[in-house]
Amino acid sequence: MKIKELPMEERPMERMLSSGTKALSNAELIAVIIRTGQGQESAIGLAERILAFSGNENYMGYGSLNGLMNTSPEELMTIPGVGKSKACAIAAATELAKRLNKPQPSKKIDVHCASEAAGIFMDDLRFERKEHFKSLLLDAKGRIIFIDDVSIGDLTTTPVHPREVFKSAIKKSAASVIFVHNHPSGDPEPSMDDIALTSRLVSAGKLIGIKVLDHIIIGDGEYYSFAGVGLLDN
Repeated sequence: MKIKELPMEERPMERMLSSGTKALSNAELIAVIIRTGQGQESAIGLAERILAFSGNENYMGYGSLNGLMNTSPEELMTIPGVGKSKACAIAAATELAKRLNKPQPSKKIDVHCASEAAGIFMDDLRFERKEHFKSLLLDAKGRIIFIDDVSIGDLTTTPVHPREVFKSAIKKSAASVIFVHNHPSGDPEPSMDDIALTSRLVSAGKLIGIKVLDHIIIGDGEYYSFAGVGLLDN
């Protein structure tokens, strides 16, 4: 049944206006974004197929909404009934959702604990299908002065060398750093390579006078803090 054939009170836009956005299902919210379906298929039906597509095995077993957060417009356009306009509208909405939780560069943000540092990256990195390694550079008062995108790897590793990691920290005169990377599997537990890398980075930081406050691994909705479990030898 097409949306225009539904009773007025059951149509997504009308329900959103009368009951608020929280009353709508994921498929209904996507239907509002794409506006129309395909042929005899309603926008809700097409939205359900979009969610099913983004929740398949190509997305590391994530739930369909999580998979959608990291699905490119080109991938969306492979779904029958999804053209350039619909694909770009969905991609724009998911990108806005990611940006909402990113720190504003014009503000000086204090970082006092692992949960605050993890919170800066959680909503962004938890959806990535490749490992991203970042450095959070802090001044002497523990305020963020720069976020450095050090490297991007594959599904299980990312190339990291102390020389590259500390280059921006030295250039920006950072007093301390917090390292952050994600595990696309969703499990934040560190590997032996993660533990060895952290040890090398802490040693390098001591040599150049930049303290490594923590190394945080982002999983799917949870994180692992080396400092939090006492594995950071400073």
